[in-house]
Amino acid sequence: MRKKFLAQITLAVLIAASGLTGCKNKTGGGSGTKQPGMGEPGVAPLGPGSDISSTGGNGGRPVGFTGEPVKGQFGIVYFDYDSARIRPSEESKLQAVAAYLKSNPGKLVVEGYCDERGTAEFNRALGERRALAAREELVKQGADGSRITTISYGSDRPADMGHDEAAWSKNRRCEFGIVNQ
Repeated sequence: MRKKFLAQITLAVLIAASGLTGCKNKTGGGSGTKQPGMGEPGVAPLGPGSDISSTGGNGGRPVGFTGEPVKGQFGIVYFDYDSARIRPSEESKLQAVAAYLKSNPGKLVVEGYCDERGTAEFNRALGERRALAAREELVKQGADGSRITTISYGSDRPADMGHDEAAWSKNRRCEFGIVNQ
């Protein structure tokens, strides 16, 4: 199972590296901050009886063939340009995630993203800082840090394919996914 997952990740990286993401100024290089625990067997969507709301992400769609975490049940946390500081207006979203983690099993994956401006290496690093900032805030709010992993996609997976501030503001974000075990 692990070999199959690694093969799928390799394929996804090759596709992203081939320039099919629509980002204009990629320079290649850089790598994600994938940590252990992602894509393991037992990943399953949350059932219809779940007490969490669908407020963004992928709309709560079931896990895909890549074994990605279930997303969509938590609000997306947005960031200012070139910043990994959590905005005061976004703190309530993190409080909801922390509350869920404190009363439910499973692991959380925090995904950091950037807009298309900047090099691939810069954007991966900024996405990582954003994911780590969100993780740090969750731990401060009482969530178990050993159940939280981070990954940076930089600008590789834009939420909005536009090339203006309205699109870029949607791409500067952290999304959260639950991996049930």
